Amino acid sequence: MYLVIKRIGDFVFSLIGLLVLSPLLAIVAAAIKIESDGPAVFKQERLGLNGRVFKIYKFRSMCVDAEKGGVYESSNDVRVTRVGRLIRRTSIDELPQLVNILKGDMSIIGPRPTLTYHPWTIAEYSDFQRRRFDVRPGVTGWAQVNGRKTVMWEKRIELDVEYVNHLSFWFDFKIFFITIIKVLTNANNVNIGETVAKASPVDVQHKAEMEEVL
Repeated sequence: MYLVIKRIGDFVFSLIGLLVLSPLLAIVAAAIKIESDGPAVFKQERLGLNGRVFKIYKFRSMCVDAEKGGVYESSNDVRVTRVGRLIRRTSIDELPQLVNILKGDMSIIGPRPTLTYHPWTIAEYSDFQRRRFDVRPGVTGWAQVNGRKTVMWEKRIELDVEYVNHLSFWFDFKIFFITIIKVLTNANNVNIGETVAKASPVDVQHKAEMEEVL
């Protein structure tokens, strides 16, 4: 029942948010276009509910084709534009995801949608880890308020599964409140290094099985 209420709340919140914030969205889009070539909104394939691929929307904060330089950002990454640095610091770059929420791709609160190839592909998630895909991904989540970009992916996914296992209105309310504090303090908002093990869970399991046989 709560999932139904949660979806209705997401729809209403995102609709009102888009209407109220439309002037800000227009100003940010114009600033991005004026500063650098390329689209104002960045689209990227992510894994959503039940592992379904969808396109997430974000304001473009880096130069075009920045991903070719890697998925991790440094504290003074030259790929980040001046406008991009500002909207990242304030998390304004995430606002276009209100459209994703309206469409039903995402929720306000839930596991952050992962890339289709990072930290690994959907086939490489263990059965336990796949539970993170049992709910719609969110703009913010339990992992984001417990370290955000500084936490290793294996731990992030554990926190995501913990969220799925304890999903409730009060849990969502707690995450939303902590998120506000995190945004205001700009806490844990930069990937300071690699946050995923070199091997996927499937690789690790396969290695263990081989060692057992040997």
